[in-house]
Amino acid sequence: MKQATRMRSIAALGLALVLAACSAHKAADAAAATKAAEAFMAANAKQPGVVTLPSGLEYKIVASGPADGAHPRASDEVKVNYEGKLTDGKVFDSSFARGEPADFPLDGLVPGWVEALQLMRPGDEWILYIPPKLGYGDEDKGPIPAGSVLIFRVQLLGVLRHPQGAMG
Repeated sequence: MKQATRMRSIAALGLALVLAACSAHKAADAAAATKAAEAFMAANAKQPGVVTLPSGLEYKIVASGPADGAHPRASDEVKVNYEGKLTDGKVFDSSFARGEPADFPLDGLVPGWVEALQLMRPGDEWILYIPPKLGYGDEDKGPIPAGSVLIFRVQLLGVLRHPQGAMG
């Protein structure tokens, strides 16, 4: 009986050590990802045509639509074509590739999209450089590792107005 108790204690200690090692490894990975993201954003900010907003969001205008177009509000739904990729060039999602634009409630998107799209007008096409704090932060999201800078080519096709609060 004593032997079985000792074996359970050793197994529990082993499991605790493995979990602690995994936690330390994950913290080191997060620190490395944060450092890499900061370096990318700092270098990117110096590129010609890149605008940096106070939040840290960076964008570059590819094409402009009519100057009298309506800016989306946070309560609106938007129709967009987009392609999302990581800094290594790996595309993780693309409505362009699917050949079909997407409709999204603006207030349901990552903060970087919400901020940028409210500055855009239909017909605008921008490249968004979204730092982790305005994207998915320290969460893994499918093919997107924690701490990733997100790069999106976004073409705003339309703004579908909704009354304030109607998006439930």
